[in-house]
Amino acid sequence: MSASLATRRALSAALAAVALVGAAALPAAADDHRRDRNSHSSLVIGDVQYDSPARSDRSNRALNREWVEVKNTGRNAVNLRGFTLTDQQGNRYRFANLRLNGRSSVKVHTGQGRDTNRDVYQDRRHQIWNERDTATLRDTRGNVVDTESWGRGGHHQPRR
Repeated sequence: MSASLATRRALSAALAAVALVGAAALPAAADDHRRDRNSHSSLVIGDVQYDSPARSDRSNRALNREWVEVKNTGRNAVNLRGFTLTDQQGNRYRFANLRLNGRSSVKVHTGQGRDTNRDVYQDRRHQIWNERDTATLRDTRGNVVDTESWGRGGHHQPRR
């Protein structure tokens, strides 16, 4: 009987230890799930046209050949008001009141122009997207929604 009692005590202690480790791991798993939800946003950075072929030409037309596309891959519209798009050097574009319909996109051009539902303009006088750069889209709270990096060339199409 004492061997059985010792076995039950050892088994009970082992189960308690497993329960304690499991309870300690729960907050980490919940935190991972919250991060997964952000990475599965319907908003993503799509195509990028950087380092315009006419880089030495500082005309507005040349500046607007440089752009980053923000896509809404979901079915529901999203208001981008307060969202930001930044590069590695800290240049930041803040979206005004723009409703991006489901399964649609908007190009964020570097130069000046008249904002529409398909094209918005940063009103800059110099190109900002370099041949090696990173575009980061953040929500109104500053949380990273999506990021896209690229290397050499002139046009980037992200992995799908």
